[in-house]
Amino acid sequence: MNVLVVGSGGVGSAIAAIAERRSFFDHMALADRDGDRARRAVSGLEHRDRFSSLQLDASDPQAIVAAARETGADVIVNAADPRLNPQIFSAAFEARCTYLDMAMTLSEPHPERPYEEPGIKLGDRQFAEQERWQKAGLLALLGIGVEPGLSDIFARYAADHLFSTIDEIGVRDGANLVVEGYAFAPTFSIWTTIEECLNPPLIWERQRGWYTTEPFSEPELFDFPEGIGPVECVNVEHEEVVLVPREIDCRRVTFKYGLGEEFIDVLRKLHLLGLDSTDPVRVGEVDVAPRDLVAAVLPDPASLGERMSGKTCAGTFVTGIGTDGAERSVYLYHVADNEQTMREYGCQAVVWQTAINPVIALELLADGSWKATGVVGPEALDADVFLARMRSSGWDYGVSERSPASVV
Repeated sequence: MNVLVVGSGGVGSAIAAIAERRSFFDHMALADRDGDRARRAVSGLEHRDRFSSLQLDASDPQAIVAAARETGADVIVNAADPRLNPQIFSAAFEARCTYLDMAMTLSEPHPERPYEEPGIKLGDRQFAEQERWQKAGLLALLGIGVEPGLSDIFARYAADHLFSTIDEIGVRDGANLVVEGYAFAPTFSIWTTIEECLNPPLIWERQRGWYTTEPFSEPELFDFPEGIGPVECVNVEHEEVVLVPREIDCRRVTFKYGLGEEFIDVLRKLHLLGLDSTDPVRVGEVDVAPRDLVAAVLPDPASLGERMSGKTCAGTFVTGIGTDGAERSVYLYHVADNEQTMREYGCQAVVWQTAINPVIALELLADGSWKATGVVGPEALDADVFLARMRSSGWDYGVSERSPASVV
């Protein structure tokens, strides 16, 4: 298997650092608009003989196709800004490559009722291509990071093994990470964080379908494991709410993120000042999108590992009727400790926890454990083999029985 990773920032470079220790691929090329960043990602590896780097403008589909052909890529992994998804997705099809991403094509709010119903949902543009990919015998695996990705696999596993009837599948993400020396330093792309947190949150219910609410709605206190403790979580827009109902029978799907009041306050102020806008404004002789400016002045999340401490938890909270006919509530989760990920891989916890999942997926596709065609999400594939591979890699996960009192 030859792999082209488009985007060599935090997640892209972490994919390389993790894959370096595994034998499923022959060659992995890291590409980035900033060629020096791609070269640094490769030069930081201990065993570089199966890696190369190149400069690539991912806004140009034909340039991506040319890079895929030049590197002999069988698979294109999209680790770039989600604004570039349409170009990378279409290029993968033209190059006849398997496609993986960790965030789907962006949504557009309903023009008249943004806080009541969705307009264009996350991934709608990609799922519209399902028949074309299916007929071509190609696979586009969407949302195979940690959230979405591992969270969807946890949902699949719960449906297959732990429940006879599912009421709610609720993804819950929380952390106790601290970044020394910064009053405000997001541990993941601020561009993406603004996008998912300030867009109308999406909820799915069997009787109602998809609908939206105000940002930061329905706050709840969720008790996270392994010493993280209670964190207030709120609704944000996320791919699982689109993906899970397509494949898993349940009554309700939600996604809530433990942001904290300070973080929410910053996001609200950015919105109030118009600094979340992606529409360019004229500044002197230059056109600049305010959100791009915010991203430029904040520290690169990939560079924060040495200043970070604490843990981050991603998981799926499932309620319903267990296989024994009794009510059941289970939280399936994975915790990443920043001290450990920095020591073992040189990657901060948030990007490392995201990157392990496409690496496992690539390995399962390479050895034939996963087979599919068309445009699919992780919940459509075998969860057992994924979780077994994850555990055998030393990246263990937890299954915690909960009571309704676990959520306030």
